[in-house]
Amino acid sequence: MYVEMKHIEKQYGDFKASDDVNFGIEKGKLVALLGPSGSGKTTILRMIAGLEEPNAGDIFIDGKRINDIPPAKRGIGFVFQNYALFRYMTVYDNIAFGLEIQKVPKAKIKERVMELIELTGLSGMEKRYPSQLSGGQRQRVAFARALAPNPQVLLLDEPFAAIDAKVRQELRNWLREMIHKVGITSIFVTHDQDEAVEVADEIIVTNHGRIEQVGTPIEIYKTPQTPFVAQFIGRSTVVNHYEQLNGFDSVQGASKAVIRPEFVRVSKSGKLEQYISAAEEGTVEEVVFRGNYLELTINVKGILIKAERSLEKEPVSVGEKVQVLIYRLYIFDENKTYLMENSAMQEQNVFYI
Repeated sequence: MYVEMKHIEKQYGDFKASDDVNFGIEKGKLVALLGPSGSGKTTILRMIAGLEEPNAGDIFIDGKRINDIPPAKRGIGFVFQNYALFRYMTVYDNIAFGLEIQKVPKAKIKERVMELIELTGLSGMEKRYPSQLSGGQRQRVAFARALAPNPQVLLLDEPFAAIDAKVRQELRNWLREMIHKVGITSIFVTHDQDEAVEVADEIIVTNHGRIEQVGTPIEIYKTPQTPFVAQFIGRSTVVNHYEQLNGFDSVQGASKAVIRPEFVRVSKSGKLEQYISAAEEGTVEEVVFRGNYLELTINVKGILIKAERSLEKEPVSVGEKVQVLIYRLYIFDENKTYLMENSAMQEQNVFYI
């Protein structure tokens, strides 16, 4: 592994920001630290950068323990959430700043800066100041400045947080392409799961200072290993009495379940042709237009379930009775998550994941 954290502990007074954190990242990977506010993800990033010191544990880059190495000598490039560009410096001077601190010859600085300006799509903007740039352009300058000294590892703290939604989507694709083109090991912090799923090669899910799960976006989404991940990833509905639903028997120790919209099929009353005995009758309580689909909230036996309906299908309205077929759900105990299929549709109903 190229970047490793082993048994990391970090405490601020009574608050434990990192609780026996362990993970490894392969060279060249783009990895997301994903979790809610206060889950410890930014603390991990800052400890790798040397901006915070762990109370216990070891941090390695390329096999070398870096705990006692000053931040400036760790070979880290850092992109801050607010860009941290120098207001009175041009684009060129902002990108050149780190190289000038290292006393790199001016000819080499010019060569490197112009290379990065070309790479990041900033050609023609060398003499502009940050105030003359859009949010997306400022982010590209911050990215280029971090890359200028050829760091071993690139760290990005919520890199898209200060950018509007449309530009954010464009920058996600751009960042992923750039990271893979440059081939630098990169870690970015985010609380936005869509961002993590779209951009990262691998996701590290954090919660209350601990690592809940590490895996590819598909692995994290399809096979959540803990109750937290099952509830945090996806637009999930948490159900307390899943055994009330047709086709789902109670499993000892598993008192709750999670139902995702893609696990649910909604039909107009009387229009369901298959698995009628497995379906429920529900009442539509809310219809929200989401651009390319309708998000429905349906009351089934007092349980509010989220579902999606294509715009190509006949619309449903608030108060309408519908048939709801729930294919599967995740159930969980205190430690593990299980995938349960609707027994009225499947012979074998529980699969361990």
